[in-house]
Amino acid sequence: MRLIYIARKNLLAKPLQTALSTILLAFGVGMVSLMMLSEKQIKDQFERNIKDIDLVLGAKGSPLQLILANVYHIDAPTGNIDLEAAEEVIKHPYVEDGIPLAYGDNYMGYRIVGTEHSYPEHYSAELSEGQMWSETFEVTVGAVVAKKLDLNLGDTFYSAHGLTDGTDVHDNVDFKVVGILKPTSSVIDHLLLTNIESIWGVHGDHSDELKGKEITAVLLKKRNPMAVLTLPNLLKDTNMQVALPAIEINRLNNQFGIGTKALSAIALLIMALSFASIFISVFENMQSRKYELALMRTMGGSPSTLFKLILLEGGLLSIGGVVLGLIISRTGLFTLATLVADKFKYDISEMSLLPSEIALVCCATFVGLLAAIIPAVKTLRMDISETLSNE
Repeated sequence: MRLIYIARKNLLAKPLQTALSTILLAFGVGMVSLMMLSEKQIKDQFERNIKDIDLVLGAKGSPLQLILANVYHIDAPTGNIDLEAAEEVIKHPYVEDGIPLAYGDNYMGYRIVGTEHSYPEHYSAELSEGQMWSETFEVTVGAVVAKKLDLNLGDTFYSAHGLTDGTDVHDNVDFKVVGILKPTSSVIDHLLLTNIESIWGVHGDHSDELKGKEITAVLLKKRNPMAVLTLPNLLKDTNMQVALPAIEINRLNNQFGIGTKALSAIALLIMALSFASIFISVFENMQSRKYELALMRTMGGSPSTLFKLILLEGGLLSIGGVVLGLIISRTGLFTLATLVADKFKYDISEMSLLPSEIALVCCATFVGLLAAIIPAVKTLRMDISETLSNE
């Protein structure tokens, strides 16, 4: 305990040098930690939302856009498709099930999605209060939407045309909140769910005739793996296409991989500089305290005691930098989560310590101690008589 006190005092004797070493290490650890956290949570969000969705049926265009728009609801749809034609695809022998989606309106930036009860059931969504929609213009609200917009049972509102714009308001009919869902940590939390007839009706189409009616997309679950090969050929002469979520998300991850690797390289470079800084800090500190260390030897301090003292100084610098780095990464994640929530309506604010971060902490602390070993070894070779006589 006495050695820790002395090591701490020695570091505080040179505050600027100590602060520089600590901050450099903190930024390196913080950047790596932030990338680990954000990558893990974004990956978990993506995987959670494509659970058991093998194919997405929608209008022709970018397959990635089709996935982002209809699975994650963070892009504009590629267009609309004919309901009757879509139902024919759902009835295909190679398709087990299909969840239709129709949207185009929003309330305060949150999408109103016309669908069936199978959609929230797909994500194991349960009611917190109220009930699932049953009549036209009734909505069941996701947990995040209800909290952010302070929606309660019985509240009514008008929808606005488009996915984010709130200027073109449809004040001809109002929606009524009949239910609120429990949090699911999926895209359902950020949606207002109703039946497809409500989406048609808000745009003035109240007829019961299905001919000529359109929807936005269908989420498909395949019965037979051959569906992946058969359906694209079946749809080549139509305005429809099917996209595979797993393939498109992997392609998206690969596109962002170069940027992530570049940031990782920068973070590792900063960490390397911080370890060099720790070495210089401890070494110079030892050089300036040669006389003091020699006196400690003459007063009974063993070489191993001085060795431990120098290592403690390097260890305290490393631990301080690591702890500050974890604080920086959590602060950065909170800021990123706020930006993502405002832009994409997604929450990635889980702050728990990852197993890979524990390995990062151990590695950074070990290398910090390693940077202090050379100065510590030099204390063992110190000539006490020469040091005292020179002073």
